Amino acid sequence: MKLSDFDFDLPERLIATRPAVPRSASRLLVASPTKIDDRTVTDLPDLLQDGDLLVLNDTKVIPARLFGHRERDGNVSKIEVTLLSPTPDGTWRALVKPLRKVRDGEAITFAAGLEASLLSRDDGQAVLSFNRQGKAFDDALAEAGQMPLPPYIAAKRAADEQDKTDYQTVFAKTTGAVAAPTASLHFDEPLLDKLKAKGVQFAHVTLHVGAGTFLPVKVDDVKTHKMHAEWGQVSQEAASQIKAAKEQGRRVVPVGTTALRLIESAASAQGEIAPWEGETDIFIYPGFEFKITDALMTNFHLPKSTLMMLVSALMGQQRVREIYTHAIDSDYRFFSYGDSSLLLP
Repeated sequence: MKLSDFDFDLPERLIATRPAVPRSASRLLVASPTKIDDRTVTDLPDLLQDGDLLVLNDTKVIPARLFGHRERDGNVSKIEVTLLSPTPDGTWRALVKPLRKVRDGEAITFAAGLEASLLSRDDGQAVLSFNRQGKAFDDALAEAGQMPLPPYIAAKRAADEQDKTDYQTVFAKTTGAVAAPTASLHFDEPLLDKLKAKGVQFAHVTLHVGAGTFLPVKVDDVKTHKMHAEWGQVSQEAASQIKAAKEQGRRVVPVGTTALRLIESAASAQGEIAPWEGETDIFIYPGFEFKITDALMTNFHLPKSTLMMLVSALMGQQRVREIYTHAIDSDYRFFSYGDSSLLLP
């Protein structure tokens, strides 16, 4: 299984830099093994069944991109910081550009009175200690930080105030992600109300999406790729909801690859699910045996990415090629702010 098996040509014009307004107005490609339909996200209540369980990732994206400066001997250097993950001792792992311009122990100054000291560096990443903690840190970060837009959007435009709303789900609750669970961005309150009225049920789980979600696969033999780890939690309530749905023959439909990866991480070899918490580096590629997932709502993914491998595992490589060819020919919008799909294996 080669990396080139998951490649495709995508016209630049199909990369979305802003979401649809309203969110639920996005197009929705509905694919089964034999059929492809062009619908919109607002059609979800007609496409889902009474009793279907949607699994939603309630992680909350932090404004993780900071622009500041360090001063030394009267010389000022601009420094860009992207927070990656907090550590148990209250420091943060981060990407610092240019890291070579900052010495260990030096301070980086940002807006809103926020300041960080570089404690150490490891494998191209930095460990930073901030001058504020808890709510004071959250408040300063909200003022000084920008939303960490994916590289393919950030290369086209800078993040702005609108992104603080657009790049956050309406049910975001648990702070910690540095990238959005993008399939969930299509949901708004009117759509959620219509789904509830249809009898669709919801389970909330948490997977803090890391910047590693955008890292390219660098090995030709995809089976040797090492996934980045992300922290997640399946609560007792969510596990009970999923267990009941499976026992009653109702469909479990994760919204997004993050929710899918988490519930499959929490599944036993026998297909049982229990409360779960920890870091997962689960890598799903063709040949994977799904224990919990019956269908998937997901956006359109980057060529040669682990997420292309995941949807290929669910639908089959040839079927995914057909789906993506149809999406490109039909001018679907791609990636984080783009359109979505409902995959029914």
